[in-house]
Amino acid sequence: MNKTELVDAIAAECDLSKVAAQRALDAVINNIVKAVKAGDTVQLVGFGSFGAGTRAERTGRNPRTGEEIKIAAAKTVKFTAGKAFKDAING
Repeated sequence: MNKTELVDAIAAECDLSKVAAQRALDAVINNIVKAVKAGDTVQLVGFGSFGAGTRAERTGRNPRTGEEIKIAAAKTVKFTAGKAFKDAING
């Protein structure tokens, strides 16, 4: 399912126009991004949690030459699925 299909499903299930469903989905995504960027964790009970993590600097290899390269430290996004979501997937 892509974003357009998700908007269509939200519009149908909530009896909204596609434009309203698109705006609602965009608002949810934008607010999750803002919160995680600010260092907060977003917890959606029954779905999961979004948070920020860090990845330390490490040494990697260039696959073409085999030369060692330094991979810089970076911030990452973590998602941890909630129990209800896991249970729904596992049946």
